[in-house]
Amino acid sequence: MTRETLDKLIAAGESLELEFKSDRGPLSDHDIYEQVVALASTAGGVLLIGVEDDGTVTGAHPRHGQTTDPVRLQAAIFNNTVPNINTRVSVVPYGGASVIAVEVQRYPVACATASGKALRRVTGPNGKPATVPFYPRDQLSRDVDLGLLDFSAQPLEGVAFDGLDPLEFERLRKVVGQLRGDQNLLELSDEDVAKALRLVETRKGNLVPNVAGLLLLGREEVLREALPTHEVHFQVLDEQENVKVNDVFHGPVLRVLSDLETRFRARNEEQEVTVGLFRLPVPDYSPEGFREALNNAVLHRDYARLGAVYVQWLPDHMLLTNPGSFPEGITVDNILVHEPKPRNPRLAEAFKRIGLIEQTGRGVDRIYMGQLRYGRPVPDYTRSDADGVRVILRGGQPSLEFAALVFEQEQQNTPLSLDELIILNGLFHQRRLDSEEACRLTQQEPARARAVLERLSERGFIEARGEGRGRAYMLSSALYQRLHMEAEYVRAKGFDRLQHEQMVLDYVRGHGSIRRSEAADLCQISGPRATRLLAYLVGKHPQLRRVGKKRGAHYVWDEGHE
Repeated sequence: MTRETLDKLIAAGESLELEFKSDRGPLSDHDIYEQVVALASTAGGVLLIGVEDDGTVTGAHPRHGQTTDPVRLQAAIFNNTVPNINTRVSVVPYGGASVIAVEVQRYPVACATASGKALRRVTGPNGKPATVPFYPRDQLSRDVDLGLLDFSAQPLEGVAFDGLDPLEFERLRKVVGQLRGDQNLLELSDEDVAKALRLVETRKGNLVPNVAGLLLLGREEVLREALPTHEVHFQVLDEQENVKVNDVFHGPVLRVLSDLETRFRARNEEQEVTVGLFRLPVPDYSPEGFREALNNAVLHRDYARLGAVYVQWLPDHMLLTNPGSFPEGITVDNILVHEPKPRNPRLAEAFKRIGLIEQTGRGVDRIYMGQLRYGRPVPDYTRSDADGVRVILRGGQPSLEFAALVFEQEQQNTPLSLDELIILNGLFHQRRLDSEEACRLTQQEPARARAVLERLSERGFIEARGEGRGRAYMLSSALYQRLHMEAEYVRAKGFDRLQHEQMVLDYVRGHGSIRRSEAADLCQISGPRATRLLAYLVGKHPQLRRVGKKRGAHYVWDEGHE
């Protein structure tokens, strides 16, 4: 590890993947083994020895006489951990001291010290990373997170087939018919339906429900006893976040989803906008987006840990929370483009055949589309952490004109793609963006993001402003007019010139003079455009004068000249 890399790590601060350890004590070898085990059992990362919690480098003591031998420390870690953990150890000089950096990879199995101590990294109650014991129940959840175990496929010993409710089989058939699921299920007996959906296992000649089977079809009293982690709350909160309604559900999933959707419809008000001969209803929240978010919360929660799914209805947004982090590999920054990775594959398989979710598993796309088609902000997953996935669906006043635009494109058989809607929505809310921001919003690689921008430009929805690295995009004049936002267009368009004028004036006042090439580089515009900008400023500000000719020309600020 280099000094430059070390500086970047320290500047980033502690996290689940980065631990600072003071060596003033000094730090014992056993403490090092414990921190390495915690990192390996969580997400991997780096242990920096000789750095205080606030990032101050106080230095590490030599561990082998007058020096620290990285190979010997690496071997000691390897021999004192189970399974033996391979690390990369570096001793980085830092001023008059040194820092020991121990780089650790994530291990697919739970790790422990040779003395049997298992630990992991978590975000503590104060929001800061901490190292805590790694109990067996937590190890089960970790296996689920890594995709090593399908908890929903585990048979429930002690639960017989009669623990399933015949009324829920009828509900399942009704849902299959309504949602156009696998129609073959409609002609099967209860036992054959359970077998076809792989919701039961055969044990000693008897059918035993698995977790997915009990969740979908179980009697409520059996569910409460055999799977106490299953719990869903529907809450309504006021502006002070006082709970006005708190309905708690422990029943089979299909019944719970139906009850929650009934409560959702009762509170989801609509406005209308006229589009040609059609009257388009614009609800507070997209029914499809809510349904997919709720299905995801129930389907992807960690049933191996205690906790409940929460649906919280606040004055201007909804918050849906489920226990358990994102599955391995999925993050807030790639949730749109990562391939589907269900936490409970057996339950997900049944959901698909029933018709509750798409065969493609792209429920997140539908949640986004539900928000974007009405001109609302994209779903917000940023509050998610290692303990739970949280998505915020913003409500409030919709953009009726934006909703009408989306509907018109669909009626003309030229529907807007998800990436196009994301970019248009971003411009609608923040007025301008560049290709780098388009990449971030769509979570796509640069070439694809640029292709989306060009396609929107060709369709007349956006226009480019500026050149080179300063090139940015804004909604087109025609689209602003279509959205009845002409004043906003004038303000957005005028922003470039005003900004460039101020940048040039600040530069010449601070540096005494400016050349055309410097103005072009400063404003990220072409040379001819920089020439026109400087000529305009000379005419507008008598204090700005041109000195010299041709290549020697430059512009100076003369306070005494009026």
